[in-house]
Amino acid sequence: MSTIADPTTSPATGAALLLGCGAVAGILFPVVSFAQAFTRTGFDLRRHAFSALTLGDLGWLQIANFALTGLLACAFALGVRRAARPGPAGAAGPILIGAYGVAMVGGGIFAPDPALGWPAGAPAGLPEHLSTASALHTVFGATAFLSLMVAGLVFARRFGSRGWMAYSVISSLATFVLTVPPWSEDSASLRFAVGAVLISAWLAALSVRLGKR
Repeated sequence: MSTIADPTTSPATGAALLLGCGAVAGILFPVVSFAQAFTRTGFDLRRHAFSALTLGDLGWLQIANFALTGLLACAFALGVRRAARPGPAGAAGPILIGAYGVAMVGGGIFAPDPALGWPAGAPAGLPEHLSTASALHTVFGATAFLSLMVAGLVFARRFGSRGWMAYSVISSLATFVLTVPPWSEDSASLRFAVGAVLISAWLAALSVRLGKR
């Protein structure tokens, strides 16, 4: 007697779910971050970075945002490993996206130091010395950004489309220009917010692209 396979447990369905995690991760982090930035009393995006949302009474929301985004990205990396063909993207892509995921989880575990009047009662300026947790947060944050920037370049030629190539390269380079050079500290929070949106949107776009193929 023959049986009908359950489509919900087929390999194709499992791979599609893993690939879909990338789109959720790419949308989740900026949306939740902006929602908090405009609703948490005392937070000023012109002065305070998204990372600072991990502090204060509702800091657990941003910690969860970091952690869930990272776990979704790790799941997406597994999907990319299944879906990508042999080549630079197939070899390095899952590693870079996985590194981004791990770094985001680390960024949630280790919080930056209170500064610039946030949260309430924090010093008005920047701390003279970084705590170990804050230094680790910085390392994880830099790793997350750099991993996706390099991934954007690696996946630029993945689909044989000039439009996709241009989008990937521009997203990576624009994020690099916004976050890496030694710009003024006065604009740091806004630059990093824009960079996070650009590279997160690219991650979501990659997820959709791979899911369609």
